[in-house]
Amino acid sequence: MMPLLSDRDIQERLANLPNWTLSGRQIELSRRFRDFVEAIAFVNKLVEPAEAAGHHPDITISYNKVSIALTTHDAGGLTEKDFDLAKAISAIS
Repeated sequence: MMPLLSDRDIQERLANLPNWTLSGRQIELSRRFRDFVEAIAFVNKLVEPAEAAGHHPDITISYNKVSIALTTHDAGGLTEKDFDLAKAISAIS
């Protein structure tokens, strides 16, 4: 199991992830798209990096809005895995 990050480590990593926010023990990102089809296309692009990392985001889809939350459930909070996957997600257009 990966170790939990300190509050300071979390803030340092968030500073390098525009549009991600801290909410309790998870980081979150919301993105809006032109329509439902584009939103689903984006979600489909999340599969490969999530599978490769063995780490899966919580995803909510509401028509053209996709909300992503990351936390390491088995560790009980944020670990390096969350920020590594957040970086990969941020790179997806």
